Amino acid sequence: MDPNAALTELLNNHVDVQFNLTRKETILQTIEFKQALISANGCLATWTPCESTGRSPKDTMIVRHADTESHIDWDSPNNLPLDDDTFIGLWQTANETLKRKKRIFVSNRVIGADVSYALPVETITDSPLTMLFTMNMFRPMPGKIHKSVFAKSGFKLIVLPYDKLNQGKFKGRLRQLENGKTTQMAIVMDFNRRLGLIYGSSYCGSVKKLMFTVMNYYLPQVNILPLHCSANENAKGELALFLGLSGTGKTTLSTDSKRALLGDDEHGWSNNGIANFEFGCYAKLIDLDSRKEPEIYNAVFHRDEFTKHGAIVENAMMFPNGEFDLSDDRFTPNSRASYPLSFLTNIKLSSTGPHPKTIIFLTADANGVLPPVARLSSDQAMLWFLMGYTSKLAGTETGIIEPVSTFSRFFGQPFMPCLPDVYAALLGKRLKKHRTQVYLINTGWSGGPYGEGKRMDIHLTRVLVNAALDGTLETVQYKHDSLFHLDVPQICPGVPEKMLDPIMTWKDKQAYQERARKLADEFSRHFDQAYGTKNIDAKVRAQCPAK
Repeated sequence: MDPNAALTELLNNHVDVQFNLTRKETILQTIEFKQALISANGCLATWTPCESTGRSPKDTMIVRHADTESHIDWDSPNNLPLDDDTFIGLWQTANETLKRKKRIFVSNRVIGADVSYALPVETITDSPLTMLFTMNMFRPMPGKIHKSVFAKSGFKLIVLPYDKLNQGKFKGRLRQLENGKTTQMAIVMDFNRRLGLIYGSSYCGSVKKLMFTVMNYYLPQVNILPLHCSANENAKGELALFLGLSGTGKTTLSTDSKRALLGDDEHGWSNNGIANFEFGCYAKLIDLDSRKEPEIYNAVFHRDEFTKHGAIVENAMMFPNGEFDLSDDRFTPNSRASYPLSFLTNIKLSSTGPHPKTIIFLTADANGVLPPVARLSSDQAMLWFLMGYTSKLAGTETGIIEPVSTFSRFFGQPFMPCLPDVYAALLGKRLKKHRTQVYLINTGWSGGPYGEGKRMDIHLTRVLVNAALDGTLETVQYKHDSLFHLDVPQICPGVPEKMLDPIMTWKDKQAYQERARKLADEFSRHFDQAYGTKNIDAKVRAQCPAK
């Protein structure tokens, strides 16, 4: 079976295929198909089945082929292989399911604001809501797409969000559930054939993250570094990137009234500079406060006629009167909103910019041992890029709370399928060539771990970020931390000096040293486990804490 040929035949023979509907038509189809309700403000509210309130990493797989074998890090826990025979079986099932659909929708968009490497994406689905999501998140087809390195090698994605796989048919081939049955969901990427399949997941994020994983695989092969980051630019055209895991403040700190936003999640760094992958945003809604995050709130909840609105609110509590309660997490704390970037007020319409002047790595260290700011050399930056560290908090059932160290390579491990040295080397190359300065900003705790110390004040953090962005921290004296291999500024205008040296904020200095050594040892163990057999430069390896 030729999967591409089978899909083409299907689309040619189906009685009702709708190609590239307008936004208004897509919204109307979404309502007609009863896939969303119209809220009081005009946005569309939808709810997924319980198994689709988030990504399903255990059902997300990569088809294993001999000629792509050497490019993928199969030791990464997120790179799950799928044999080719099973993929063909899944593709056949998807085609048979599509044939039975009353209507099929097809959209042609691109990933990437820089036309020189924009990836054409053809999405095929029975869901108009999925079509609307691609309109919000993927970019319109540019007129000069022929200039793209991917112009003749686009990607095709089938999405069947509400259908379920036959458990008997794929028993022993797909994941076995705890009850002994076979999963009815599959999210698959075939990099060789340039095909993707989402079967049984109605979480909109599955569409977004599959395509960004695809970009993160293809771009390094054409000498472009993909980054999971926010990007903004000041009036002088000086660009900054913000990398950080959930809870570190990436969205909050990159949203600045004095800096235009290029994008909030995925970018590419090429010889041309920085370009956003996306056309929109996919923001978390839980506890969203109109006073603290007015830009995001207004983008989603401004009032407009529903055929003009088109923001998608996913899995949030909505009352019968069409109003929302964003603090209600009984269905899921992962409620989301998809909306075009144009719904924000302070954006750069091109979503492209120059090479970054500054990069901010964000961490929320709940141990209270990392400094609030540190300057990183290129080797240090490559190490912290590899580690992607932050802390998460354990449960509070017993009243004892211990920070749990979380390491997510490149601040986006599930979506970075290539070998780690590929991404790290590209970052190091770009940093040295463009003399980009990298800073580590800790938005976590000071004066002790969580439960004893205090969370860094957001106003203090903004002072540090601004000092990094405006060049203030380039002219001050630094002190080297030999345990974590960090260069820590001794002064920063507007910040108490003792705050800059974390040990000085602890009453018990011995307790600080023990805690710091414990965290450093965790870094060292994780590095050995994740990268001990990988081709990591010795100079970068030497920058790992406790080494």
